[in-house]
Amino acid sequence: MKVEFAQLSGQDNGTRHNLERALNAIAACAADTALIVFPETHLMGFPSRETVAAVSEPLDGPTVRAVQEAARQRDVSVVIGMAENDNGHFYNTTLLITAQGIALRYRKTHLWASDRGVFTPGDRYATCLWNGVRVGLLICYDIEFPESARALAQLGAELLIVTNGNMDPYGPTHRTAIMARAQENQAFALMVNRVGEGDGGLVFAGGSALVDPFGTLLVEAGRDECQFSAELDLRQLQAARRDYRYLDDQRLRLPGEVTELANGVRELLIPRYT
Repeated sequence: MKVEFAQLSGQDNGTRHNLERALNAIAACAADTALIVFPETHLMGFPSRETVAAVSEPLDGPTVRAVQEAARQRDVSVVIGMAENDNGHFYNTTLLITAQGIALRYRKTHLWASDRGVFTPGDRYATCLWNGVRVGLLICYDIEFPESARALAQLGAELLIVTNGNMDPYGPTHRTAIMARAQENQAFALMVNRVGEGDGGLVFAGGSALVDPFGTLLVEAGRDECQFSAELDLRQLQAARRDYRYLDDQRLRLPGEVTELANGVRELLIPRYT
């Protein structure tokens, strides 16, 4: 299975610019690409408390519709981040969009310092079945908490996809974290980070990566803009889980109500979320 990484710069509060770059990247996908992944909140960049109401959009807004149409035309799936407006509540959201529409939505549960006061944290984890693989989404700071990836693993995730907006000097932190999350959950982990400068003098660290279910780093990007592809050998899932399963042997399981939805989505609601 071929996946593409769109490690791009972006403009904060620059939806038109960011959407154009996303559409160009989708159009440039190889014919046999199954999935292309973008950074955290790529479509809007990072809004502030003062701008989030103006730049955020609902899932049926024009920006997401444009990405859906591009995915349909190229018959490719897209994972991309946005600032979501749900009836006046704002979320740092990542979507898995297929040629048929939105297959999965995830709202960032662990808010970084600059997210607080801008976004509301999500209250659940979710996976869906995509191309025969169960996929779960995480966003940036989430991967520094082992419980986030383990929640997806408890929902059957075989591929963890992380949209990232990690900046200097924390690049090495996420390099370590993404390898650990893959190894301890015996799943592929794919992370795409932003590059370049953002508002407030932030410098994004790049380092987009693909890690196999043994925790081995297969592909790692540098700090410059790039669009590149990698192959997922799904047989590695069986190999990593052949002799033992961490999920079978663990003594403690994360609490929470699991819901099976009709469209193949599984959700784990975080209990007593505050």
